[in-house]
Amino acid sequence: MDGGTSLPLSGGDAAGHGPAPHTGAPVVEVVSAGNEVLSGDVVDTNSNWLCTKVTGLGGTVRRTVMLRDDVEAIAAEVRGAVTRRPALVFTVGGLGPTADDRTLEGVALGLGVPLALHPEAERLVAEKYAEFHARGFVPFAEMTRSRRKMAVLPAGAEPIVNPIGGAPAVLCHAGETRIVSLPGVPGELMAIVDGPLGDLLTEVFGVAHYEERALLADLQDESAIADILRRAEADHPQVYVKSRAKVLGSARVLQITVSARAASAAHVDALLGAAAEQLLAQIAAAGYGVRPAGGDVAG
Repeated sequence: MDGGTSLPLSGGDAAGHGPAPHTGAPVVEVVSAGNEVLSGDVVDTNSNWLCTKVTGLGGTVRRTVMLRDDVEAIAAEVRGAVTRRPALVFTVGGLGPTADDRTLEGVALGLGVPLALHPEAERLVAEKYAEFHARGFVPFAEMTRSRRKMAVLPAGAEPIVNPIGGAPAVLCHAGETRIVSLPGVPGELMAIVDGPLGDLLTEVFGVAHYEERALLADLQDESAIADILRRAEADHPQVYVKSRAKVLGSARVLQITVSARAASAAHVDALLGAAAEQLLAQIAAAGYGVRPAGGDVAG
């Protein structure tokens, strides 16, 4: 596996805010709220998609959690996140017009601020329902109490345009941590992250290069090369090393992934090249066949 792309770069400290220790990657947390997820009625594909997105941007997802639509539980998670000081927190779900959509109540309680009707958010919701009515999607265009609920935001928050649905996303600040509340409908969430949220993601992550590569080792026992992997991590602290079992045809192998982010493609190439070369040499010296994914076997 080999994927290079230009991506954000950001600063921070080793205490949990901004970059993760060693890798320099901005830290992200994901909070998914929804009774339907915890009851098993709905599979939480949103968290997986966000983790993939953040990783592709060169970030590190440090924590994901699934909660019921419970204001106190959401508030406690927000308070904890603020204490841990990640660069970015995503909350997912609970922004709609019904009584069980209570995520913004939890965010407000966690931040210690009141809820209030936001004029710009109200305008966005009204415009969206007028559009829905004109297209025959809803029976009437007028704002109702339920629709206006989607424009009631934590004090100091900013609405973010939802290109598809009625509920805008919401941006809150807690010190240097940004908290972005996204709707739970996957298409809406993706459209917001890939569209209107772009400037914020650039602000959080900056501009850098991220790449990952994979090696395949012909063995099934991770413990047999655990010391080799630990040595590579220690010798190359800017490179993330991860192994996992993989089925290749009828055989089981270990896939060892190395990844890094830096200010340029050349720097990333040097980091990954050195780490991969060490792993190839030491795994082969231990008597196991090993190769770059798609390459010839060494050993």
